[in-house]
Amino acid sequence: MRTVVLINPAAGRGRAAGIAAEVVRSFRAASAVRVSIARTAEEFAGAAEAAVADGADVLAVVGGDGAMHAAVQACAGGSTALAVIPTGTGNDLARALGLPSDPHAAARLAAGALRSGDRRLLDLGRVVGGARFATVLCAGFDAQVNARVNGSRLPLGRSRYDVAIVRELARLRAQPLRVEADNVVLDVAATCVAVGNTGSYGGGVPICPEADPADGMFDITVVGEVSRRDLLRILPRMRTGAHVSHPAVRTVRAKSVRLGGGNGWVAFADGEPQARLPVSMRCDPAALTVLAPAQACSEGEIAGAG
Repeated sequence: MRTVVLINPAAGRGRAAGIAAEVVRSFRAASAVRVSIARTAEEFAGAAEAAVADGADVLAVVGGDGAMHAAVQACAGGSTALAVIPTGTGNDLARALGLPSDPHAAARLAAGALRSGDRRLLDLGRVVGGARFATVLCAGFDAQVNARVNGSRLPLGRSRYDVAIVRELARLRAQPLRVEADNVVLDVAATCVAVGNTGSYGGGVPICPEADPADGMFDITVVGEVSRRDLLRILPRMRTGAHVSHPAVRTVRAKSVRLGGGNGWVAFADGEPQARLPVSMRCDPAALTVLAPAQACSEGEIAGAG
């Protein structure tokens, strides 16, 4: 077995570099290990592609959801398994896999899964003419929050999202949105829309609480036109998934989705900017192999919890 440990030393404000040695030790107990260093997004994507092209059995990525997004592009549809070692702000893919918030523990768990042969197949979203995504694609208010978080200098963690939400509320405006989901068409004035392969985004907000990344379907959540006051009332319910019962919220399940409406929104997927709407996407079943046991850890330990 061969494992490539891919690290951006600056990721997590240097956190990735601090745990690199232990990650390597964990995997050396189970396979031959090569370390790859990438300092820019372009280098990271190239290093991930090179590891897969070279026939690595495992690509162990030390980073946040942006790093995982780059690795997903390389690993999708192939035999190289992705091992997620979370050190970012949101860590939503790690959370979807039930991985520990502590990257040291996540590395030990992944190495143990390698030894025992525990691998899982996950669905991926594929933007037509664009990238794949593992977690959630969103547009509207939530994507604008995401863009502000990406540029934030605040410490890593949920506070980044909370501050961004408050600042984006001042700009809140509902916009026309058309959702074409299999045989369902919605034309609504919307605040935001989320297409979930997994359930959460934004550091653990379960925007699509019933999403299952192994069922071949997207869960789509549309928040309609609401006032700032109403949105402030809905936001706490989003922390528990109870927002889906609010009258302004619609949910749909589908294998393929097109988002449009002439609103000028930019879609974000896995926390990364994708394209301006209209955007079409489909669910690719069992497109990604991940190195993780079926039941990884308890809710209180899940990556980024709390």
